[in-house]
Amino acid sequence: MRTEIGAARGSSAVWRVLEDELARIRARGTAEPHVVDVGGGTGVWAVPLAAAGCVVTVVEPNQNALATLRRRAAEREVSGRITVVADDTDALPARVPPASADLVLAHGLLEIVDDPAAVAAVLARTVSAAGAVSVLAANRYAAVLHRALAGRLGEARRLLTGADGVLSGEGETLLRRFDTAGLTALLEAAGLRVALLQGDGVVSDSLGEAEAAEFTGDELAGFEAAACGVPTLRDIATRLHVLARRAE
Repeated sequence: MRTEIGAARGSSAVWRVLEDELARIRARGTAEPHVVDVGGGTGVWAVPLAAAGCVVTVVEPNQNALATLRRRAAEREVSGRITVVADDTDALPARVPPASADLVLAHGLLEIVDDPAAVAAVLARTVSAAGAVSVLAANRYAAVLHRALAGRLGEARRLLTGADGVLSGEGETLLRRFDTAGLTALLEAAGLRVALLQGDGVVSDSLGEAEAAEFTGDELAGFEAAACGVPTLRDIATRLHVLARRAE
């Protein structure tokens, strides 16, 4: 399945965890894992997972994003494996039965919703007792470091000291960024137990096209795989990736 899914730049470590989790699900006798992709957007995650044999439910309110998702699904001939729920996250409990998903994705979601605690609780209720929740969230310290290295020290300091790790009033598209302690606490309060915490995009998102071209895909993915779990490097990765399970 590694060949089928492939790896987006900077996300090879995340794909590897998802692939291992799907293998674990199949080992329990579930041939077609049910994946719920909350805030699934244009299908960057949903379409490859459907192509890998999963049955995927995508919850996404943006019609433009859904048009792209449907096009991608048609190109990969997996439209029949993807169910679209064109609604907000609030509709998830009514549209997806509780404890029915083998794997729930919340990638790039918690940093944009109004109430991340409520959304995290919904994620916990949606996943089965033996399943897992995959969360990918923007990292505050990566944003601080990138701006500091670019000489924008005032912005870097505000990101570092502000309550939510964002530059309010300056065109930010995010409502908040997380650090490892804050993200872990949020998920634990929702009834989830963190099984894995790693970085995504330790250096790959910082490389320009010319710099990235100097490395083969295997070289860059290999470095990311080695670095993503090292706490010091994980904590400055562009995104934080958590795999969590229900605590009970």
